[in-house]
Amino acid sequence: MDDATPDLFGDVPTNSSGPARMALSPGATVLRGFALPSQAAVWEALRDVAAAAPFRHMATPGGLRMSVASTSCGTCGWVSDHRGYRYDAANPESGGPWPGMPAVFLELAREAAAVAGFDGYQPDTCLINRYEVGARLTLHQDKNERDFQSPIVSVSLGLPAVFLWGGAQRSDRPLRVSLVHGDVTVWGGPARLRFHGVLPIREGRHPWAGACRISLTFRKAG
Repeated sequence: MDDATPDLFGDVPTNSSGPARMALSPGATVLRGFALPSQAAVWEALRDVAAAAPFRHMATPGGLRMSVASTSCGTCGWVSDHRGYRYDAANPESGGPWPGMPAVFLELAREAAAVAGFDGYQPDTCLINRYEVGARLTLHQDKNERDFQSPIVSVSLGLPAVFLWGGAQRSDRPLRVSLVHGDVTVWGGPARLRFHGVLPIREGRHPWAGACRISLTFRKAG
Protein backbone atom coordinates (compact mmCIF):
# COMPACT_ATOMS: atom_id res chain seq x y z
CA MET A 1 0.00 0.00 0.00
CA ASP A 2 2.89 2.40 0.60
CA ASP A 3 3.52 3.04 -3.10
CA ALA A 4 -0.11 3.99 -3.59
CA THR A 5 -0.45 6.16 -0.51
CA PRO A 6 1.59 9.38 -0.69
CA ASP A 7 0.29 10.79 2.58
CA LEU A 8 -1.97 8.85 4.91
CA PHE A 9 -3.05 11.98 6.74
CA GLY A 10 -3.12 14.41 3.83
CA ASP A 11 -6.16 16.42 2.79
CA VAL A 12 -8.90 14.34 1.22
CA PRO A 13 -11.60 15.95 -0.90
CA THR A 14 -15.12 15.60 0.40
CA ASN A 15 -17.87 14.00 -1.64
CA SER A 16 -20.55 16.50 -2.54
CA SER A 17 -21.96 14.73 -5.61
CA GLY A 18 -25.62 13.84 -5.77
CA PRO A 19 -28.17 13.26 -3.01
CA ALA A 20 -27.34 11.66 0.33
CA ARG A 21 -29.16 8.52 -0.80
CA MET A 22 -29.75 7.14 -4.28
CA ALA A 23 -32.10 4.23 -4.86
CA LEU A 24 -30.93 1.84 -7.58
CA SER A 25 -33.81 -0.64 -7.35
CA PRO A 26 -35.90 -2.21 -4.58
CA GLY A 27 -33.36 -3.39 -2.00
CA ALA A 28 -30.41 -1.46 -3.44
CA THR A 29 -29.14 1.96 -2.34
CA VAL A 30 -26.08 4.18 -2.77
CA LEU A 31 -25.20 6.14 0.37
CA ARG A 32 -23.27 9.14 -0.89
CA GLY A 33 -20.18 9.97 1.17
CA PHE A 34 -21.24 7.64 3.98
CA ALA A 35 -17.69 6.42 4.67
CA LEU A 36 -16.10 9.88 4.82
CA PRO A 37 -16.46 10.43 8.60
CA SER A 38 -14.44 7.26 9.30
CA GLN A 39 -12.11 7.41 6.31
CA ALA A 40 -8.85 7.97 8.23
CA ALA A 41 -9.44 4.99 10.54
CA VAL A 42 -10.62 2.84 7.62
CA TRP A 43 -7.54 3.67 5.58
CA GLU A 44 -5.17 2.95 8.46
CA ALA A 45 -6.87 -0.41 9.06
CA LEU A 46 -6.69 -1.17 5.35
CA ARG A 47 -2.94 -0.62 5.38
CA ASP A 48 -2.60 -3.10 8.25
CA VAL A 49 -4.68 -5.74 6.44
CA ALA A 50 -2.68 -5.33 3.21
CA ALA A 51 0.58 -5.62 5.14
CA ALA A 52 -0.54 -8.90 6.70
CA ALA A 53 -2.11 -10.29 3.49
CA PRO A 54 -0.64 -8.51 0.44
CA PHE A 55 -2.71 -7.86 -2.66
CA ARG A 56 -2.31 -10.35 -5.49
CA HIS A 57 -3.84 -10.96 -8.93
CA MET A 58 -5.78 -14.21 -8.79
CA ALA A 59 -6.65 -16.33 -11.82
CA THR A 60 -10.09 -17.30 -13.07
CA PRO A 61 -10.98 -21.00 -13.19
CA GLY A 62 -10.14 -20.79 -16.90
CA GLY A 63 -6.62 -19.58 -16.15
CA LEU A 64 -6.99 -15.89 -17.02
CA ARG A 65 -5.26 -13.33 -14.79
CA MET A 66 -7.75 -11.00 -13.14
CA SER A 67 -7.18 -7.30 -13.78
CA VAL A 68 -8.00 -6.42 -10.16
CA ALA A 69 -5.65 -7.29 -7.31
CA SER A 70 -7.33 -8.70 -4.21
CA THR A 71 -6.96 -9.56 -0.56
CA SER A 72 -9.42 -10.35 2.23
CA CYS A 73 -10.01 -10.15 5.95
CA GLY A 74 -12.38 -11.87 8.32
CA THR A 75 -12.96 -15.52 9.19
CA CYS A 76 -12.62 -16.47 5.52
CA GLY A 77 -11.44 -14.95 2.27
CA TRP A 78 -12.57 -15.09 -1.35
CA VAL A 79 -10.36 -17.23 -3.58
CA SER A 80 -10.26 -17.96 -7.30
CA ASP A 81 -8.08 -20.53 -9.08
CA HIS A 82 -8.36 -23.57 -11.36
CA ARG A 83 -10.63 -25.22 -8.78
CA GLY A 84 -13.20 -22.44 -9.04
CA TYR A 85 -14.55 -19.51 -7.02
CA ARG A 86 -14.97 -20.09 -3.29
CA TYR A 87 -14.34 -18.90 0.26
CA ASP A 88 -11.48 -20.40 2.24
CA ALA A 89 -10.45 -20.00 5.88
CA ALA A 90 -6.77 -20.04 4.83
CA ASN A 91 -4.90 -17.53 2.71
CA PRO A 92 -3.46 -19.65 -0.13
CA GLU A 93 -0.36 -17.46 -0.28
CA SER A 94 0.66 -17.95 3.35
CA GLY A 95 -1.31 -21.03 4.37
CA GLY A 96 -2.38 -19.18 7.51
CA PRO A 97 -5.62 -17.47 8.46
CA TRP A 98 -6.70 -14.20 6.90
CA PRO A 99 -6.29 -11.06 9.01
CA GLY A 100 -9.17 -10.47 11.39
CA MET A 101 -11.77 -7.95 10.32
CA PRO A 102 -10.91 -4.52 11.81
CA ALA A 103 -13.53 -3.13 14.16
CA VAL A 104 -13.83 0.04 12.08
CA PHE A 105 -14.65 -2.07 9.01
CA LEU A 106 -17.36 -3.99 10.82
CA GLU A 107 -18.88 -0.87 12.34
CA LEU A 108 -19.01 0.92 8.99
CA ALA A 109 -20.60 -2.06 7.26
CA ARG A 110 -23.22 -2.56 9.96
CA GLU A 111 -24.14 1.13 10.08
CA ALA A 112 -24.47 1.37 6.29
CA ALA A 113 -26.62 -1.77 6.17
CA ALA A 114 -28.90 -0.41 8.91
CA VAL A 115 -29.37 2.92 7.13
CA ALA A 116 -30.26 1.02 3.96
CA GLY A 117 -32.89 -0.99 5.83
CA PHE A 118 -30.97 -4.13 6.84
CA ASP A 119 -30.66 -4.24 10.63
CA GLY A 120 -28.51 -6.74 12.50
CA TYR A 121 -25.93 -7.18 9.73
CA GLN A 122 -23.05 -9.48 10.70
CA PRO A 123 -20.61 -9.91 7.81
CA ASP A 124 -17.87 -12.48 8.30
CA THR A 125 -15.63 -11.53 5.38
CA CYS A 126 -14.47 -8.47 3.46
CA LEU A 127 -13.08 -8.80 -0.06
CA ILE A 128 -10.74 -5.91 -0.85
CA ASN A 129 -10.15 -5.18 -4.54
CA ARG A 130 -7.53 -2.79 -5.89
CA TYR A 131 -8.29 -1.44 -9.35
CA GLU A 132 -5.41 0.16 -11.19
CA VAL A 133 -6.09 2.28 -14.27
CA GLY A 134 -7.79 0.09 -16.88
CA ALA A 135 -8.87 -2.61 -14.42
CA ARG A 136 -12.51 -3.65 -14.52
CA LEU A 137 -14.99 -6.18 -13.20
CA THR A 138 -17.33 -7.83 -15.67
CA LEU A 139 -21.01 -8.32 -14.89
CA HIS A 140 -21.45 -11.08 -12.34
CA GLN A 141 -23.57 -12.25 -9.42
CA ASP A 142 -22.31 -12.69 -5.87
CA LYS A 143 -23.49 -16.25 -5.34
CA ASN A 144 -20.61 -18.11 -3.69
CA GLU A 145 -22.02 -17.31 -0.24
CA ARG A 146 -24.17 -19.74 1.72
CA ASP A 147 -26.27 -16.90 3.10
CA PHE A 148 -28.34 -14.94 0.56
CA GLN A 149 -30.51 -13.43 3.30
CA SER A 150 -27.83 -10.92 4.32
CA PRO A 151 -27.08 -7.89 2.14
CA ILE A 152 -23.82 -6.95 0.49
CA VAL A 153 -22.12 -3.69 1.49
CA SER A 154 -19.46 -2.19 -0.77
CA VAL A 155 -17.32 0.84 0.11
CA SER A 156 -15.63 2.88 -2.64
CA LEU A 157 -12.26 4.50 -1.95
CA GLY A 158 -9.82 6.35 -4.19
CA LEU A 159 -10.42 7.04 -7.87
CA PRO A 160 -13.98 7.36 -9.20
CA ALA A 161 -15.63 4.37 -10.83
CA VAL A 162 -18.64 3.66 -13.01
CA PHE A 163 -20.62 0.94 -11.28
CA LEU A 164 -22.81 -1.24 -13.49
CA TRP A 165 -26.09 -2.17 -11.84
CA GLY A 166 -27.71 -4.91 -13.86
CA GLY A 167 -30.79 -7.06 -13.60
CA ALA A 168 -31.66 -10.65 -12.85
CA GLN A 169 -30.12 -11.77 -16.15
CA ARG A 170 -26.66 -11.01 -17.50
CA SER A 171 -28.28 -9.80 -20.73
CA ASP A 172 -30.31 -7.09 -18.93
CA ARG A 173 -29.03 -3.63 -19.78
CA PRO A 174 -27.26 -2.22 -16.70
CA LEU A 175 -27.65 1.18 -15.14
CA ARG A 176 -24.41 3.18 -15.00
CA VAL A 177 -23.80 4.75 -11.60
CA SER A 178 -20.90 7.09 -10.76
CA LEU A 179 -19.22 6.21 -7.47
CA VAL A 180 -16.60 8.39 -5.79
CA HIS A 181 -14.44 8.20 -2.69
CA GLY A 182 -16.56 7.56 0.39
CA ASP A 183 -19.69 6.26 -1.34
CA VAL A 184 -21.21 3.05 0.03
CA THR A 185 -23.48 0.77 -1.98
CA VAL A 186 -25.82 -1.68 -0.22
CA TRP A 187 -27.93 -4.34 -1.88
CA GLY A 188 -29.98 -7.19 -0.48
CA GLY A 189 -33.46 -8.70 -0.38
CA PRO A 190 -34.92 -8.66 -3.91
CA ALA A 191 -31.67 -7.14 -5.22
CA ARG A 192 -29.29 -9.63 -3.61
CA LEU A 193 -28.54 -11.61 -6.78
CA ARG A 194 -28.63 -8.77 -9.29
CA PHE A 195 -25.77 -8.69 -11.79
CA HIS A 196 -23.23 -5.91 -11.26
CA GLY A 197 -19.77 -4.86 -12.37
CA VAL A 198 -17.31 -1.99 -12.79
CA LEU A 199 -16.21 -0.31 -16.04
CA PRO A 200 -12.46 0.16 -16.64
CA ILE A 201 -11.00 2.70 -14.22
CA ARG A 202 -9.97 5.93 -15.90
CA GLU A 203 -6.64 7.60 -15.36
CA GLY A 204 -6.36 9.92 -12.37
CA ARG A 205 -4.76 10.33 -8.99
CA HIS A 206 -6.26 10.36 -5.51
CA PRO A 207 -4.48 11.93 -2.50
CA TRP A 208 -4.57 8.66 -0.54
CA ALA A 209 -5.01 5.86 -3.07
CA GLY A 210 -2.76 7.24 -5.79
CA ALA A 211 -3.61 5.97 -9.27
CA CYS A 212 -6.10 3.33 -8.18
CA ARG A 213 -9.51 2.64 -6.77
CA ILE A 214 -10.09 0.33 -3.81
CA SER A 215 -13.36 -1.34 -2.86
CA LEU A 216 -14.22 -3.03 0.42
CA THR A 217 -17.03 -5.52 -0.13
CA PHE A 218 -18.60 -7.10 2.94
CA ARG A 219 -20.53 -10.35 2.81
CA LYS A 220 -21.95 -13.02 5.08
CA ALA A 221 -20.30 -16.04 3.49
CA GLY A 222 -21.09 -18.79 5.99
